[in-house]
Amino acid sequence: MIVKNEHEKHYGYTPITERKGKHQELLLDFGILRLRAGERWSDSSDTERALLLIEGEVVFEWEGKSFHATRNSCFDETPIVLHLPRSVKASVTAKKESEIALEMCENPQAFEPKLYDKGDTRSDIFGGGTLNETSIRTVRTVFDGEIAPYSNMVMGEVINHPGKWSSYPPHDHPQPEIYYYHFFPKQGFGVSLLEDDAFIVKDGDTSLIHPDKTHSQVAAPGYAMYYIWMIPHLPNDRWLPTTRYYRQEHQWLLEKDVKIWPERKKTEDKA
Repeated sequence: MIVKNEHEKHYGYTPITERKGKHQELLLDFGILRLRAGERWSDSSDTERALLLIEGEVVFEWEGKSFHATRNSCFDETPIVLHLPRSVKASVTAKKESEIALEMCENPQAFEPKLYDKGDTRSDIFGGGTLNETSIRTVRTVFDGEIAPYSNMVMGEVINHPGKWSSYPPHDHPQPEIYYYHFFPKQGFGVSLLEDDAFIVKDGDTSLIHPDKTHSQVAAPGYAMYYIWMIPHLPNDRWLPTTRYYRQEHQWLLEKDVKIWPERKKTEDKA
């Protein structure tokens, strides 16, 4: 399911999924916070929270600490994220117009707040050197079940290179997932393939991925596609980097030195 961009012209916090409201089957509160220069937003809710600066300039404040964060491009710069346990009060003051993603979930466990600066995010190239580079992408992991074992959720970003695929080969996992998109240039578009249903996605859209559904993505040629990925851990099944179950019929694409057409000829299959 795709939630179309409804927040671009709205300032303040716009909820997109709610644990106790719309799209509650995703098990996360997720929304977009847009602030004008000089505006301040604060929160001390009874949830685990992660605030990811998509673009802009803000000052994060929490527990007597502050951090001046600037991010000019979500495509070219790694994220800055403030990760908070329940009930810790935090505020965000915008120095210029800014966009922030909020991911929230239930988590009674106490942990120390953590500020992930640009150098703290793991960045990997997936799909390089195989399949004629048709699924090469940049995957940034802010925190997951290994990095933050005390957390009940996962957060990261993908840069889907123009004309390429990501979340590929087709795979699934038992946890739901949320993708939130931007494009460069902004008029770009891509396709979110959820199992056998294909959806056009544009700047500011959100893809809601249900459990055990494949979720491959592709960007239109000429357009870079960025998306934040967010996953809730299940009570007895935490999401780890190994929690990607590739569909059996497509697992051959993962083989070392796999050959595809035109190097792989149809006659080879008959040999």
